[in-house]
Amino acid sequence: MRWRLKKKEPTSHLDAQKVAEQPGVDSVTNVSQEPIVMGISEHADDMERPQSDARSTGSGVEMALGERTNQDEAATNDSAGQPAGSQMVKEPEYEGPLLKVSGVERSFQTGGRKLDVLKGIHMELWPKQLVMLRGRSGSGKTTLMNIIGGLDQPSRGEVYFKERPIHAWSDEKRTRIRRKEIGFIFQTYALLPLLSAYENVELSLRMSGYPRSEWKSRVKHCLELVGLGKRMDHRPFEMSGGEQQRVAIAKAIAHRPSLILADEPTAELDSQMGAQIMAVFQDIIEAEHVTICMTTHDPTILEVADHVYQMVDGRFTETAIEDIQP
Repeated sequence: MRWRLKKKEPTSHLDAQKVAEQPGVDSVTNVSQEPIVMGISEHADDMERPQSDARSTGSGVEMALGERTNQDEAATNDSAGQPAGSQMVKEPEYEGPLLKVSGVERSFQTGGRKLDVLKGIHMELWPKQLVMLRGRSGSGKTTLMNIIGGLDQPSRGEVYFKERPIHAWSDEKRTRIRRKEIGFIFQTYALLPLLSAYENVELSLRMSGYPRSEWKSRVKHCLELVGLGKRMDHRPFEMSGGEQQRVAIAKAIAHRPSLILADEPTAELDSQMGAQIMAVFQDIIEAEHVTICMTTHDPTILEVADHVYQMVDGRFTETAIEDIQP
């Protein structure tokens, strides 16, 4: 309901007298105090607003405000001890095998014939482990990584992530679990060139639905964890290859995944930079309690792994799963 003050201009002495005698009109100022109702003629001065309606409207507002206050108090009590605006609830650490691959095979049709890439893979990934898949190009490492990460489905076999059968899920459902619980580190870094290191990491949080109130602190923590606290505002072309890879690592861990998959993260780096990246991985496992599974053909970094799977022609030459159990 909008109120408007309207001054009536009398056309004669008699008109002025009539106007002054109307209810709701100030005899001194000739200003109407009646409400103007949308959709009704503004000359309907004799209309009166029922007092009962006003009282019911006021009580309705009071009830709505009371409900909102109660909801706000409940939300405040539920979020006590958590950062303002945070909706992230930290899950308890998973104690069983994080990921289990059982009898996985993957075949492709090329040139009218069947090409077997994976031939009966069995493996397990446990929490807070660094596991490496070692093999030559074409041995099936990347294909296996795609299946583990839910980017591809096996022709045969089963893949369980935290006891959930992702091999049987739809692409939409697998996309949701990738967005929330899996991080990817690519050989080519996959950074947006026009965004700074800070903005590249923040983009990961935007896509995962991370609470906006925690973006700033989380981005800063991740970049400091990989040793780039003073390079947040630099763009990828202003960084070395090792620094770009560190930004990619910070981007992968930003949304707090349980599993990180890295496809030959040291392939484009020299031995010194590769050793630094491995040290960063170990720090991340300790600080973030994640599992890292990576592919490599670099023998100089194998000693830091908790377990190494050797791949040859789509098979593991040894699968000592018991070696990686806690």
